[in-house]
Amino acid sequence: MFSYFKSSGKINKTYTIAFYNLENLFDITNDPTTLDDDFTPKGRKNWNLYRYKNKIRKLSNIIAQLGTQRSFHAPAIVGVVEVENKAVLNDLVASKNLKSHDYGIVHYDSPDERGIDVALLYKKELFEVLSSETFPLYLEGNNGERDYTRDILVVNGNLNGELISILVNHWPSRRSGENSTEEKRIEAAKLATQITNNITTENESAKIIIMGDFNDNPSNTSVQKYLVNDTFYNPMERLINTGNGTLNYKKTWHLFDQIIFSKNFFNLENDKHTFKYAEVFDKHFLKQWKGKYKGNPFRTYIGKWYQGGFSDHFPVYVYLKKH
Repeated sequence: MFSYFKSSGKINKTYTIAFYNLENLFDITNDPTTLDDDFTPKGRKNWNLYRYKNKIRKLSNIIAQLGTQRSFHAPAIVGVVEVENKAVLNDLVASKNLKSHDYGIVHYDSPDERGIDVALLYKKELFEVLSSETFPLYLEGNNGERDYTRDILVVNGNLNGELISILVNHWPSRRSGENSTEEKRIEAAKLATQITNNITTENESAKIIIMGDFNDNPSNTSVQKYLVNDTFYNPMERLINTGNGTLNYKKTWHLFDQIIFSKNFFNLENDKHTFKYAEVFDKHFLKQWKGKYKGNPFRTYIGKWYQGGFSDHFPVYVYLKKH
Protein backbone atom coordinates (compact mmCIF):
# COMPACT_ATOMS: atom_id res chain seq x y z
CA MET A 1 0.00 0.00 0.00
CA PHE A 2 2.73 2.42 0.95
CA SER A 3 5.03 3.68 -1.79
CA TYR A 4 7.98 5.99 -2.06
CA PHE A 5 9.09 8.19 -4.94
CA LYS A 6 12.54 7.03 -6.00
CA SER A 7 13.36 9.65 -8.59
CA SER A 8 13.97 13.35 -8.10
CA GLY A 9 11.89 16.11 -9.61
CA LYS A 10 8.24 16.96 -9.90
CA ILE A 11 5.56 14.54 -11.05
CA ASN A 12 2.68 15.46 -13.36
CA LYS A 13 -0.84 15.24 -11.93
CA THR A 14 0.49 14.99 -8.38
CA TYR A 15 -1.33 16.98 -5.70
CA THR A 16 -0.59 17.69 -2.05
CA ILE A 17 -2.97 17.41 0.90
CA ALA A 18 -1.53 18.91 4.10
CA PHE A 19 -2.26 19.49 7.75
CA TYR A 20 -0.61 21.99 10.10
CA ASN A 21 -1.17 22.91 13.75
CA LEU A 22 -0.33 26.64 13.65
CA GLU A 23 0.23 26.93 17.42
CA ASN A 24 -1.85 29.80 18.74
CA LEU A 25 -2.37 31.93 15.66
CA PHE A 26 -4.09 34.74 17.54
CA ASP A 27 -4.64 38.33 16.46
CA ILE A 28 -3.61 41.05 18.93
CA THR A 29 -7.14 42.18 19.83
CA ASN A 30 -8.74 41.06 23.07
CA ASP A 31 -11.93 39.07 22.63
CA PRO A 32 -13.94 39.42 25.87
CA THR A 33 -15.81 36.16 25.17
CA THR A 34 -12.71 33.90 25.10
CA LEU A 35 -9.57 33.26 27.14
CA ASP A 36 -7.20 35.04 24.75
CA ASP A 37 -5.79 37.64 27.18
CA ASP A 38 -2.23 36.27 27.01
CA PHE A 39 -2.15 37.01 23.29
CA THR A 40 -2.62 40.77 23.51
CA PRO A 41 -0.05 43.58 23.73
CA LYS A 42 -0.64 43.91 27.48
CA GLY A 43 -0.95 40.18 28.07
CA ARG A 44 1.53 37.77 29.63
CA LYS A 45 3.17 37.03 26.27
CA ASN A 46 3.36 40.66 25.09
CA TRP A 47 1.80 39.64 21.79
CA ASN A 48 2.06 42.60 19.42
CA LEU A 49 1.65 43.49 15.76
CA TYR A 50 5.30 42.86 14.89
CA ARG A 51 5.21 39.35 16.39
CA TYR A 52 1.88 38.60 14.77
CA LYS A 53 3.07 39.66 11.31
CA ASN A 54 6.28 37.70 11.77
CA LYS A 55 4.29 34.56 12.56
CA ILE A 56 1.99 35.08 9.56
CA ARG A 57 5.04 35.48 7.31
CA LYS A 58 6.74 32.36 8.62
CA LEU A 59 3.70 30.11 8.58
CA SER A 60 2.66 31.19 5.09
CA ASN A 61 6.18 30.51 3.83
CA ILE A 62 5.99 26.93 5.10
CA ILE A 63 2.49 26.28 3.73
CA ALA A 64 3.56 27.46 0.28
CA GLN A 65 6.41 24.90 0.28
CA LEU A 66 4.52 21.81 1.40
CA GLY A 67 4.74 19.08 -1.23
CA THR A 68 6.37 21.22 -3.91
CA GLN A 69 9.34 18.85 -4.08
CA ARG A 70 7.12 16.46 -6.10
CA SER A 71 4.13 18.56 -7.12
CA PHE A 72 3.92 21.49 -9.49
CA HIS A 73 1.35 23.08 -7.17
CA ALA A 74 1.24 24.51 -3.69
CA PRO A 75 -1.01 22.31 -1.52
CA ALA A 76 -4.48 21.78 -2.96
CA ILE A 77 -5.93 21.42 0.54
CA VAL A 78 -4.54 22.42 3.95
CA GLY A 79 -6.28 21.62 7.22
CA VAL A 80 -5.24 23.98 10.01
CA VAL A 81 -5.94 24.17 13.74
CA GLU A 82 -5.25 26.59 16.60
CA VAL A 83 -6.49 29.63 14.69
CA GLU A 84 -8.43 32.29 16.60
CA ASN A 85 -10.86 33.44 13.93
CA LYS A 86 -11.41 33.99 10.23
CA ALA A 87 -9.55 37.32 10.33
CA VAL A 88 -6.22 35.62 11.00
CA LEU A 89 -6.91 33.18 8.16
CA ASN A 90 -7.66 36.09 5.84
CA ASP A 91 -4.31 37.61 6.79
CA LEU A 92 -2.60 34.27 6.22
CA VAL A 93 -3.94 33.65 2.71
CA ALA A 94 -3.46 37.33 1.75
CA SER A 95 0.20 37.28 2.81
CA LYS A 96 2.99 37.71 0.28
CA ASN A 97 3.81 34.00 0.28
CA LEU A 98 0.27 32.76 -0.38
CA LYS A 99 -1.56 35.57 -2.17
CA SER A 100 -0.72 34.37 -5.67
CA HIS A 101 -2.03 30.88 -4.88
CA ASP A 102 -5.59 32.16 -4.38
CA TYR A 103 -6.68 30.12 -1.37
CA GLY A 104 -10.25 29.96 -0.19
CA ILE A 105 -11.23 29.45 3.46
CA VAL A 106 -13.78 27.25 5.22
CA HIS A 107 -14.08 28.34 8.85
CA TYR A 108 -16.63 28.27 11.65
CA ASP A 109 -16.28 29.67 15.16
CA SER A 110 -16.00 26.83 17.67
CA PRO A 111 -17.12 26.80 21.32
CA ASP A 112 -13.57 26.24 22.58
CA GLU A 113 -12.94 28.30 25.71
CA ARG A 114 -9.68 29.70 24.38
CA GLY A 115 -11.37 30.64 21.13
CA ILE A 116 -9.23 28.42 18.90
CA ASP A 117 -10.83 26.88 15.83
CA VAL A 118 -10.20 24.41 13.02
CA ALA A 119 -10.37 25.42 9.37
CA LEU A 120 -9.67 24.34 5.82
CA LEU A 121 -7.70 26.25 3.19
CA TYR A 122 -8.14 25.19 -0.41
CA LYS A 123 -6.58 26.19 -3.70
CA LYS A 124 -9.55 27.43 -5.72
CA GLU A 125 -8.22 26.27 -9.07
CA LEU A 126 -7.99 22.68 -7.78
CA PHE A 127 -10.78 22.26 -5.24
CA GLU A 128 -14.43 23.30 -5.38
CA VAL A 129 -16.34 23.41 -2.08
CA LEU A 130 -19.83 21.95 -2.41
CA SER A 131 -20.90 21.95 1.25
CA SER A 132 -19.52 22.26 4.76
CA GLU A 133 -20.72 21.90 8.34
CA THR A 134 -19.43 21.39 11.85
CA PHE A 135 -20.22 18.68 14.38
CA PRO A 136 -19.91 19.59 18.07
CA LEU A 137 -18.18 17.24 20.48
CA TYR A 138 -20.16 17.10 23.73
CA LEU A 139 -17.99 16.33 26.75
CA GLU A 140 -18.57 16.73 30.47
CA GLY A 141 -16.04 17.93 33.02
CA ASN A 142 -15.62 16.51 36.51
CA ASN A 143 -18.33 18.83 37.83
CA GLY A 144 -20.86 17.59 35.28
CA GLU A 145 -20.80 20.82 33.28
CA ARG A 146 -20.02 20.84 29.58
CA ASP A 147 -16.32 20.84 28.66
CA TYR A 148 -16.18 23.05 25.60
CA THR A 149 -13.76 21.98 22.88
CA ARG A 150 -13.31 22.16 19.12
CA ASP A 151 -15.93 20.99 16.64
CA ILE A 152 -15.13 18.57 13.82
CA LEU A 153 -15.26 20.36 10.48
CA VAL A 154 -16.57 18.43 7.47
CA VAL A 155 -16.06 19.75 3.93
CA ASN A 156 -17.39 18.07 0.80
CA GLY A 157 -16.02 19.13 -2.55
CA ASN A 158 -14.53 18.29 -5.91
CA LEU A 159 -10.77 17.84 -6.13
CA ASN A 160 -10.01 18.12 -9.85
CA GLY A 161 -13.60 17.05 -10.43
CA GLU A 162 -13.60 14.06 -8.04
CA LEU A 163 -15.91 14.16 -5.01
CA ILE A 164 -14.02 13.95 -1.70
CA SER A 165 -15.11 14.43 1.91
CA ILE A 166 -12.63 15.87 4.41
CA LEU A 167 -12.83 15.87 8.21
CA VAL A 168 -10.62 18.35 10.11
CA ASN A 169 -10.08 17.47 13.78
CA HIS A 170 -8.41 18.91 16.86
CA TRP A 171 -9.07 16.47 19.67
CA PRO A 172 -8.88 17.24 23.42
CA SER A 173 -5.36 17.69 24.74
CA ARG A 174 -3.37 15.66 27.24
CA ARG A 175 -2.78 18.70 29.44
CA SER A 176 -4.34 17.05 32.51
CA GLY A 177 -2.54 13.77 31.84
CA GLU A 178 -2.68 11.19 29.06
CA ASN A 179 -4.68 8.56 30.94
CA SER A 180 -7.13 10.92 32.61
CA THR A 181 -8.01 12.56 29.27
CA GLU A 182 -8.00 9.45 27.08
CA GLU A 183 -11.76 8.97 27.22
CA LYS A 184 -12.30 12.44 25.75
CA ARG A 185 -10.25 11.53 22.68
CA ILE A 186 -12.08 8.23 22.38
CA GLU A 187 -15.34 10.19 22.32
CA ALA A 188 -13.89 12.40 19.57
CA ALA A 189 -12.93 9.29 17.60
CA LYS A 190 -16.45 7.90 18.01
CA LEU A 191 -17.92 11.17 16.69
CA ALA A 192 -15.59 11.15 13.67
CA THR A 193 -16.53 7.53 12.96
CA GLN A 194 -20.23 8.37 13.22
CA ILE A 195 -19.68 11.15 10.67
CA THR A 196 -17.85 8.87 8.23
CA ASN A 197 -20.55 6.21 8.64
CA ASN A 198 -23.18 8.79 7.74
CA ILE A 199 -21.20 9.77 4.65
CA THR A 200 -20.82 6.18 3.45
CA THR A 201 -24.47 5.42 4.17
CA GLU A 202 -25.39 8.06 1.62
CA ASN A 203 -22.59 7.05 -0.76
CA GLU A 204 -20.94 3.70 -0.12
CA SER A 205 -18.07 4.52 -2.50
CA ALA A 206 -17.32 7.91 -0.88
CA LYS A 207 -13.67 8.85 -0.68
CA ILE A 208 -12.86 10.27 2.74
CA ILE A 209 -9.82 11.99 4.27
CA ILE A 210 -9.61 12.36 8.06
CA MET A 211 -6.93 14.80 9.17
CA GLY A 212 -6.04 16.56 12.37
CA ASP A 213 -4.12 16.93 15.58
CA PHE A 214 -5.50 13.95 17.46
CA ASN A 215 -3.34 14.48 20.56
CA ASP A 216 -2.75 10.74 20.30
CA ASN A 217 -0.33 8.65 18.26
CA PRO A 218 -1.39 6.21 15.53
CA SER A 219 -0.94 3.36 18.02
CA ASN A 220 -3.17 4.83 20.72
CA THR A 221 -6.58 3.32 21.40
CA SER A 222 -8.58 6.33 20.17
CA VAL A 223 -7.01 6.23 16.71
CA GLN A 224 -6.20 2.56 16.22
CA LYS A 225 -9.34 1.00 17.71
CA TYR A 226 -12.07 3.62 17.33
CA LEU A 227 -11.11 5.58 14.19
CA VAL A 228 -9.09 3.46 11.77
CA ASN A 229 -11.38 0.56 10.94
CA ASP A 230 -11.31 -1.88 8.02
CA THR A 231 -12.19 0.82 5.51
CA PHE A 232 -9.38 3.24 6.42
CA TYR A 233 -5.62 3.29 6.09
CA ASN A 234 -3.29 5.35 8.29
CA PRO A 235 0.08 5.98 6.58
CA MET A 236 1.33 7.68 9.74
CA GLU A 237 1.72 4.30 11.44
CA ARG A 238 4.73 3.55 9.31
CA LEU A 239 6.16 7.03 9.74
CA ILE A 240 6.20 6.85 13.53
CA ASN A 241 7.61 3.32 13.38
CA THR A 242 10.61 4.71 11.48
CA GLY A 243 11.23 7.40 14.08
CA ASN A 244 9.37 10.35 12.59
CA GLY A 245 7.39 12.72 14.79
CA THR A 246 5.61 16.05 14.65
CA LEU A 247 6.16 17.24 18.22
CA ASN A 248 8.50 16.48 21.08
CA TYR A 249 7.44 16.32 24.70
CA LYS A 250 9.92 15.51 27.48
CA LYS A 251 12.44 14.20 24.93
CA THR A 252 9.92 11.84 23.35
CA TRP A 253 8.69 12.23 19.79
CA HIS A 254 4.97 11.94 19.06
CA LEU A 255 3.03 11.90 15.81
CA PHE A 256 -0.26 13.48 16.84
CA ASP A 257 -0.70 15.14 13.43
CA GLN A 258 -2.09 12.62 10.98
CA ILE A 259 -3.83 12.27 7.62
CA ILE A 260 -5.90 9.09 7.22
CA PHE A 261 -7.55 7.78 4.04
CA SER A 262 -10.42 5.54 3.07
CA LYS A 263 -8.89 2.52 1.35
CA ASN A 264 -10.58 3.30 -1.98
CA PHE A 265 -7.77 5.84 -2.47
CA PHE A 266 -5.75 2.81 -3.60
CA ASN A 267 -8.11 1.93 -6.47
CA LEU A 268 -6.41 2.62 -9.80
CA GLU A 269 -9.12 4.20 -11.93
CA ASN A 270 -9.03 6.80 -14.67
CA ASP A 271 -9.69 10.38 -13.53
CA LYS A 272 -9.40 9.32 -9.89
CA HIS A 273 -6.88 10.20 -7.19
CA THR A 274 -4.77 7.55 -5.47
CA PHE A 275 -2.63 7.79 -2.38
CA LYS A 276 1.12 7.70 -3.05
CA TYR A 277 3.20 8.96 -0.16
CA ALA A 278 3.11 10.55 3.30
CA GLU A 279 5.73 12.71 4.97
CA VAL A 280 6.50 14.92 7.96
CA PHE A 281 7.85 18.30 6.86
CA ASP A 282 10.72 18.62 9.32
CA LYS A 283 13.35 20.59 7.44
CA HIS A 284 16.29 21.91 9.46
CA PHE A 285 15.07 25.52 9.42
CA LEU A 286 11.91 24.44 11.26
CA LYS A 287 13.97 23.16 14.19
CA GLN A 288 15.61 24.69 17.24
CA TRP A 289 19.28 24.89 16.29
CA LYS A 290 20.85 25.03 19.78
CA GLY A 291 20.22 24.62 23.50
CA LYS A 292 18.38 21.91 25.39
CA TYR A 293 15.56 21.93 22.84
CA LYS A 294 17.89 21.45 19.87
CA GLY A 295 16.17 19.50 17.09
CA ASN A 296 12.66 20.19 18.40
CA PRO A 297 10.17 22.27 16.41
CA PHE A 298 11.18 25.95 16.47
CA ARG A 299 8.16 27.40 18.22
CA THR A 300 6.80 30.90 18.77
CA TYR A 301 7.07 30.80 22.57
CA ILE A 302 8.58 28.58 25.22
CA GLY A 303 6.45 29.43 28.22
CA LYS A 304 6.18 33.21 28.22
CA TRP A 305 9.50 33.66 26.45
CA TYR A 306 9.29 34.73 22.82
CA GLN A 307 11.35 32.63 20.42
CA GLY A 308 10.14 33.96 17.06
CA GLY A 309 9.67 30.53 15.51
CA PHE A 310 6.94 28.79 13.57
CA SER A 311 4.96 26.28 15.64
CA ASP A 312 5.46 23.57 18.24
CA HIS A 313 4.32 21.06 15.59
CA PHE A 314 5.80 20.07 12.25
CA PRO A 315 3.26 19.93 9.40
CA VAL A 316 2.43 16.69 7.63
CA TYR A 317 1.42 16.14 4.03
CA VAL A 318 0.60 13.45 1.52
CA TYR A 319 0.76 13.14 -2.25
CA LEU A 320 -2.18 12.08 -4.36
CA LYS A 321 -1.70 11.02 -7.98
CA LYS A 322 -4.48 11.56 -10.51
CA HIS A 323 -4.72 8.87 -13.15
